[in-house]
Amino acid sequence: MRLQGKIALISGGARGMGAVEARLFAKEGAKVTIGDVLEDEGRKLEAEINATGGEALFVRLDVTHEADWQKAVEATVNRFGKLDVLVNNAGISGRGRVEDTTVEEWDRVMDVNAKGVFLGTKVAIPAMRQGGGGSIINISSQLGLVGTDHSSPQYQASKGAVRLLTKATAIQYAQEGIRANSVHPGPIVTPMTEAARADPERYRLMLSRVPLGCYGQPEDVAYGVLYLASDEARWVTGSELVIDGGWTAQ
Repeated sequence: MRLQGKIALISGGARGMGAVEARLFAKEGAKVTIGDVLEDEGRKLEAEINATGGEALFVRLDVTHEADWQKAVEATVNRFGKLDVLVNNAGISGRGRVEDTTVEEWDRVMDVNAKGVFLGTKVAIPAMRQGGGGSIINISSQLGLVGTDHSSPQYQASKGAVRLLTKATAIQYAQEGIRANSVHPGPIVTPMTEAARADPERYRLMLSRVPLGCYGQPEDVAYGVLYLASDEARWVTGSELVIDGGWTAQ
């Protein structure tokens, strides 16, 4: 198994891509902490993984609160003994143009998508250092690499921030054996994209941007995250793994 003996914490792990990552990590031998504000869904996933032979722990985690991160990391180390992998997966979206965006909406998205990744990284590093190293995987977006006319400025800015925070982390902590990489998914079938997929015009627009001609599935991203979490990626840090059906190749 590719993650045998590893301990992982996944934010936004109760549903969507995070839940698929949690199931895959457990299948590949990792013990997994599921962090999310969605308590019912998180506890159901915890029970599911434990009932099928894995080991999982749910913790309530609001990624915008440093104290929540501290509790989540402490709970992980107390339960499983260490922390090897952090997946900063939690995120929210937005729509609108620059001039139509309120300060409140800008702050809301930046708080979750950018500050949440910063806080998770900041709190996880001491635990990883104590364990001799680790892998931090930050979920950005293809829109952290290129702009577009149908997503909000705050979403794109937040995902660009994740990309460069990842590189700063990689450089600053490489000598301690802590790797950091960003993942850049294109349109994926998740609850977050449900509204866009239900709108025929937006759906056709999205597909027109994807050379492979379809939305990706959460598993398409999860296997990339699995690789970066594993020792197979031991010489990979500061990199961008693009999983976007060809969106950014155009």
